[in-house]
Amino acid sequence: MIGLSNSGGATGRSQDSVIIRSLAGTCFAAAALFLLGGAGAPIDRHALVSRHDVIQTRVDPHAPVMLGNGSLGFTADITGLQTFPEAYARQSPLLTMAQWAWHSFANPSDYTARDGEELVDVPGRGKQPYSYIRDFAEIEQRPALAWLRENPHRFSLGRVALVLTDAKGQPARIEALSGTEQKLDLWTGTLTSRFRFDGQAVTVETRVDADRDLVRVRVISPLVAAGRVAIDVRYPGVSRQLNPDPSDWSAGAGHISTVVAQQRDAVQIDRRIDDTRYRASIQAPGGRVTAVAPHRFRASAPGKDRLDVVAGFERAAAALPAPDNDAAAARVAAAWRDYWSKGGAIDFSGSTDPRAAELERRVVLSQYLAAINEAGDVLPQEEGLFSNSWNGKFHLEMHGWHAAHFAQWGRAGLLERSMGWYVAHLDQARDRAKRHGVEGAWWPKMAGPAGEESPSPINPFIMWQQPHPIYLAEMLYRAEGGRAALDRYGALVEATAELLASWPLSEKGRLQLGPPIVPVQENHPPLTTTNPAFELEYFRWGLATAQAWRERRGLPRKPAWDRVIAGLPAPAVRDGLYLPVETSPGFWTDTMSAACSGNAVKPPCLNRDHPSFLMAYGLIGGTRVSPPVMRDTLAAVRKHWDIRQTWGWDFPMIAMTAARLGEREAAVRWLFEDAANNRWGATGMTPRVELAPEERGGPDGDGYKRMADTYFPSNGSLLLAVGMMAAGWEGAEGAAPGVPKQGWVVRAEGIEPLP
Repeated sequence: MIGLSNSGGATGRSQDSVIIRSLAGTCFAAAALFLLGGAGAPIDRHALVSRHDVIQTRVDPHAPVMLGNGSLGFTADITGLQTFPEAYARQSPLLTMAQWAWHSFANPSDYTARDGEELVDVPGRGKQPYSYIRDFAEIEQRPALAWLRENPHRFSLGRVALVLTDAKGQPARIEALSGTEQKLDLWTGTLTSRFRFDGQAVTVETRVDADRDLVRVRVISPLVAAGRVAIDVRYPGVSRQLNPDPSDWSAGAGHISTVVAQQRDAVQIDRRIDDTRYRASIQAPGGRVTAVAPHRFRASAPGKDRLDVVAGFERAAAALPAPDNDAAAARVAAAWRDYWSKGGAIDFSGSTDPRAAELERRVVLSQYLAAINEAGDVLPQEEGLFSNSWNGKFHLEMHGWHAAHFAQWGRAGLLERSMGWYVAHLDQARDRAKRHGVEGAWWPKMAGPAGEESPSPINPFIMWQQPHPIYLAEMLYRAEGGRAALDRYGALVEATAELLASWPLSEKGRLQLGPPIVPVQENHPPLTTTNPAFELEYFRWGLATAQAWRERRGLPRKPAWDRVIAGLPAPAVRDGLYLPVETSPGFWTDTMSAACSGNAVKPPCLNRDHPSFLMAYGLIGGTRVSPPVMRDTLAAVRKHWDIRQTWGWDFPMIAMTAARLGEREAAVRWLFEDAANNRWGATGMTPRVELAPEERGGPDGDGYKRMADTYFPSNGSLLLAVGMMAAGWEGAEGAAPGVPKQGWVVRAEGIEPLP
């Protein structure tokens, strides 16, 4: 077991500190080393990471490059900045977003969360308040619903772009660039972009600072001296169209930029958008900074062939940062070197299976993207700091897929940051449980940083996020190997378990989950669904783990919890296969019919979305799950599921089930399933696509609508699955128990087995 002591793990840590820096000073015990086929030398971390540097020579409209420090995310085009947003897809806006940057439109009617609630009949408990709307058309009739769904939301802080002027004094178009070449050096966190403009070479180095929320840029070109290359920093308002790009660049955007300090080469700006304020700054050491238009400033260096710029985006007023970009570059490189050197790693070099190198690439790039997008003080949204979906709010049921891997991969301190959100909102969660007539802490499905639920036809009835705090706390306990996690999260685990024990209903002397409930596979009706397979085992697992926590803390077991553990039924089986929910006994009969097979799948066919019943074994090894029945169920999913309509995290999740069943080759095959939501781009991102409703069942299986160019639960779940396949799980035997024995060489360092 690998011990990890991270001084940044305390929940009271300042939100302004930087994620990747939090690994500095970490002490590790000797890392476990697994080599399929024998012992080996430690992994060459630099070689492992560097062979997957991102190199692009042309614009990929769906693959801009991200830089960041875990607090600030900056998305760059082929020039290394945000110069040509029009060259990129609508789903890939070039944004500068921060974990702390949230905005709300004015609320003249003083709407509160209760204005979005409806009373719902709950068997045995009467009418209870839920943030429920019958359908989205209702939003048009009730302004409160629209306001509550839209607010608060993430927004973009600014745009940092090159100003390229041709010999005639006209702004350059992207077609005027030639010889474009860009390299993201993963080991140092440096983006270097080169191109030629009007026959002259231009080199741009871009970094996000390790210590503060700053974008640091160096431009080298003779065109700088001629005044034909400069850098503009612009600040937008917030658009009413919040997804995927919340920026409003119109003249009447309703925001204020107030210069509070001005020097020849620096400016500090107070930014205000409604009640949201932040501090911006621009420095060009040895150059000059001037205002060129409202909310727009230009940095230049006439007579010099180098322009250094520091663009700051910070939550509150602060002194100007040190302008030395060389020293800052060294700090950034040191922070990323610590990240790569001190966490877990998997090396597939020496494998003869042709998929090994690509899997290694996906793993490395997922680790890079996770450090930027999934390790903040609040839970990450599904598009992280890349773009907006659902107005930038986060989904608590995705938190495990986003962040559990940090504890598994020796980076527990990065999970600790977002765990603090649960601790800070524990009283709020207790109040929510009381309003629902139960005990403990009730966690919402979709929320902003204040923790209020967003109204939806399905959100309030989803319950699989309820055990997550226990799962994540258990991961931290196993990773840290001491009492710190018990002390820090004991109350959180206790309150969450009280909800798990008190929420199940007793019907004719038998416990059941729901109604109302929407399972992970969201296409089941909330008011008539009972006993989803995964939720049954996850509630049971959560309570059993909470009992273990009580024993570790020197407390007696709670008999009431043991009664629920024993009283929850096993997942329902029909014709030798697990049912998604107990109340769909004809599920597999319908699924195997001609009407619901192949490309003819469409509503009301239910063999689509998440095959979540597989998680009852793959994620947690549920104690009431029969491996032979689960094996046959997995085979039925392979044969009859509409893979076109699964999500990116489903494929690693299914691989975890295959691995626990000993089907190693099937596990790898699921990781490489050829599906629209499982296509990995040059920067390590997967898209989020959906079949347009009118195209479901189309003869050629086409008709996909691209909803987003990245979906970070895919990356987090891949890390969790591959880490499990390489390092094992509780009860697994042998090295790399989830990876095929033939054709694979696996070395894994610093990775914890899963529960």
